[in-house]
Amino acid sequence: MASERPSFVKRLGVVALIAVAIVFAVQGGEFGTLDLVHQRQEKKRVSRAVDSLQHVVDSLKRYANAVEHDPATQERIAREMFGMVRGDKELLYRFTAPVDSAKTGRR
Repeated sequence: MASERPSFVKRLGVVALIAVAIVFAVQGGEFGTLDLVHQRQEKKRVSRAVDSLQHVVDSLKRYANAVEHDPATQERIAREMFGMVRGDKELLYRFTAPVDSAKTGRR
């Protein structure tokens, strides 16, 4: 019975050593399994961000092309941003609020 005890302990030690080696082979080292999972998640996140930014770039390119080549877009910008009118056919009226001397501090 005394000889069975060291044999059992040796077998248990060998099994534990093999188990540790297998766990280290799967998880250990510079890039373990969890690192690969995190890298895949990061890759998916970055891919979604790139796709989203690509949509923004495409829409900005379409807008820039419209500004450069589309007369309707150019006219809309001229009217909205610069207050321009078309020839003698139109008049531009601007209404301003009266200046309250009490608010401005002037007398």
